[in-house]
Amino acid sequence: MTESLYAHDALVPRPIDRPTAVPLRGDLPSAELDDAKILAAPDDPADWPAWRERLTAWRADARARHGYTGEVYDRPGARWAASCFTVAQVWLWDELLYSFAEHRFTPDRLLADARERLGGLDAVVLWHAYPVIGIDDRNQWDYYRDVPGLPDLVADMHAAGVRVFVDYNPWDTGTRRTGEDVAELAAVITELDADGVFLDTLKKADPDLVAALAGTGRDVVLEGESKLATERIVDHSASWAQFFADSDVPGVLRAHWFERRHMQHHTRRWHRDHSGELQSAWVNGVGLMVWEVVFGVWVGWNPRDAATLRGMVTVQRATANLLQAGEWTPLAPLTDAAHAAGVYASTFARDGVTLYTLVNRGTADWTGPVLPKGAPGRLVDLTGHADGRPDAGPATSDVHVPARGVAAAVLLDGEGPSWVGPLRAELADLPLERDARFPHRLARRVGSTPATPVPAAPTDAVVVPHGEHVFTVRYRQRETGMYQGAPYVDEWKPLPPRLHDPRTLQREVTLDRPVAVARTEVSNAEFAAFLDATGYTPTVGHRFLAHWVGGRPPAGREEEPVTFVDLDDARAYCAWRGGRLPTEDEWQLAGETGGLDRRAPAVWSWTDSEHSDGRTRFVMLKGGAEHRSTGSDWYFDGGVQEPDFAAKLLLPGLGLARSASIGFRCCWTLEEM
Repeated sequence: MTESLYAHDALVPRPIDRPTAVPLRGDLPSAELDDAKILAAPDDPADWPAWRERLTAWRADARARHGYTGEVYDRPGARWAASCFTVAQVWLWDELLYSFAEHRFTPDRLLADARERLGGLDAVVLWHAYPVIGIDDRNQWDYYRDVPGLPDLVADMHAAGVRVFVDYNPWDTGTRRTGEDVAELAAVITELDADGVFLDTLKKADPDLVAALAGTGRDVVLEGESKLATERIVDHSASWAQFFADSDVPGVLRAHWFERRHMQHHTRRWHRDHSGELQSAWVNGVGLMVWEVVFGVWVGWNPRDAATLRGMVTVQRATANLLQAGEWTPLAPLTDAAHAAGVYASTFARDGVTLYTLVNRGTADWTGPVLPKGAPGRLVDLTGHADGRPDAGPATSDVHVPARGVAAAVLLDGEGPSWVGPLRAELADLPLERDARFPHRLARRVGSTPATPVPAAPTDAVVVPHGEHVFTVRYRQRETGMYQGAPYVDEWKPLPPRLHDPRTLQREVTLDRPVAVARTEVSNAEFAAFLDATGYTPTVGHRFLAHWVGGRPPAGREEEPVTFVDLDDARAYCAWRGGRLPTEDEWQLAGETGGLDRRAPAVWSWTDSEHSDGRTRFVMLKGGAEHRSTGSDWYFDGGVQEPDFAAKLLLPGLGLARSASIGFRCCWTLEEM
């Protein structure tokens, strides 16, 4: 087993991700095609008519075998899903969505950025719990219900015309138990007025869950992760086409071919080149998932792909009726010269209008005729402006398709609909973007306030000498990565040992002066003395000292480490003591002397390691905690740890960073050398 895992090449699609061949003769392997992600296309254009016939025959057979009716797609409150061409997975505390300085949600900033770069969003997934969940006993429902003002954020999204999905984590079984998942999820959807559910790690929801959501009286859209079973297309309006590898000649998405109103959102979360899923989505008439902050790691879209998406959704929204109800011909006939250049197209025809969605698999731009000789009608190049005019223009047979890009054209029988001219004018304002460089972001330390050196170390502290220090940090490889960059670059699906395995990194730090780190964590009693002396009140009081009773430590727990404090609370206390928080490096160096003690119960320690890359904030925790959430590898690290172990915690706002499992200890910079 271990050998096969190490033999896995994460840069190459797994067999499960590859397209499924469609036999052009003999019996249709219905069960095999039912299970496909993408129905592969043959290389030879001469085989394409037979291939399309086989696809049509499979669809008719599959619908008959599964007794398909399509009633779920007729629900008035869920019809929006068929036109949901862009959905963004958004960490709830993304710094475009939440201001740590103002302590409030800022949806206008997030949506304005999406409009400018990506053409706007049709929906967002408010990703809320993973990878923070498990730090204490809070469950996935707490991470929604305990967010002040979250229903208002959903209302603001709705006011902007953006639908909202909540995230369901079926693996969350090791935190505190409240009601059954089906009831809790239904209740959260109602409380937040959400529109849909993203099924994390689930290809499909259990029938009990589907029934529970139907019982809310709301038309809730279910979106399964990855490959949705054919028989469940009937009750899942959408699915995310994650880790879908296409054939060299563009293939057909099985679920969308089965039901045109079933929306799929292509995504390859770690990839820095999204041209593959953009092209597959374009010829299939489906959408994209934009996921730029992947569990706290920046994997932003490059300018070329962002501009491609902006042009795509502009066309898709204008032609949604054609994409959903027009006659779809995958691999429509084009000129031999276009095919030789690697240009392919689908057509969607209705009421005298035929939309061509063209892709260029080649590395060079293509400008030339695409329609076979004798094709009736007037062709208008919507995106490339081959005839140089912004209006409908005269008939032309030439279309411009950028290298590794997409293009759109319409074949008109007569004057055509009124939207053609305005759409072409709108697309004329979108310049062709060729910059495919990855837009790197560096996480930098924030929030630190240098403390004035003190003449001597406090009596109960461990001194770390000044000078150069080189040491090893242990951590568990998670999707959050550690300090900089995505842990998995252009990988299809990270698997063990790439995921969740133990790792090490080397750290180097130079201390200009010695530092003294407190031997023990700050206690409840010590923090109470601080409050009595200063009258400190946090800017956001939510969850502050939530375990205290009547503003005082619970009887008998005075000497336990203070918890339910965030970084600002800890910094304020340390400043009162004439010190500061230790950095993660100082904490480790002091701990490796063997001189640090632990109060009971053991809790993680805040360190002065707050980082931001402008989209995500995180901090390194040290020490470990007695609490451990069990039952899933997706939980945050638990258990008491050695000083060299570090865990990266994404920082939530509005008080949610205050935890029963996190305390702190102080540090002082010393004058003496």
